Amino acid sequence: MEYFAHESAYIDDNCSIGKGTKIWHFSHIMSNCTLGENCNIGQNVVISPQVILGKNVKVQNNVSIYTGVICEDDVFLGPSMVFTNVINPRSAVNRKSEYAKTLVKKGVSIGANATIVCGHDIGKFAFIGAGAVVTKHVPAYALMVGNPARQMGWMSEFGQRLEFDSEGKARCKESGENYQLSNNLVSKV
Repeated sequence: MEYFAHESAYIDDNCSIGKGTKIWHFSHIMSNCTLGENCNIGQNVVISPQVILGKNVKVQNNVSIYTGVICEDDVFLGPSMVFTNVINPRSAVNRKSEYAKTLVKKGVSIGANATIVCGHDIGKFAFIGAGAVVTKHVPAYALMVGNPARQMGWMSEFGQRLEFDSEGKARCKESGENYQLSNNLVSKV
């Protein structure tokens, strides 16, 4: 076995778990999941059937990742955040055929206790603040906070707030990388 799973973790059949991945106490990895290399799955995490996690995904304690979610590489999921997978759940109505997809692109960070309502993609390197409730698509590099989440600015790939000048140019204070804001979209240059 090229990954580590604590003795209290449950891993169902037909899962693919990458080299160097760690699965901690009381977590349940359900059938047909794919976890990339070097992921860290915290305590008391539930990963539902067919979920896909890329490489180096960090899932903090008490997170629920439901069927329909795909996280690309280098995603951070903060403590107790949750994804949904049905828009209009009812206990007495079976909606398993209606699971909505949610794509979390490379490098996204989602803060503690945030909720991602299904069917909304999150652009690369976006930053979702603690407790935010995402109810719409999120552009790449966007900083989203509140309930419902509203865009409050832009973030660099290093997680630093970007301040754009009158020409739409910004520099990350930590990495020195340059960014361009054009037509309300950010790209690294």
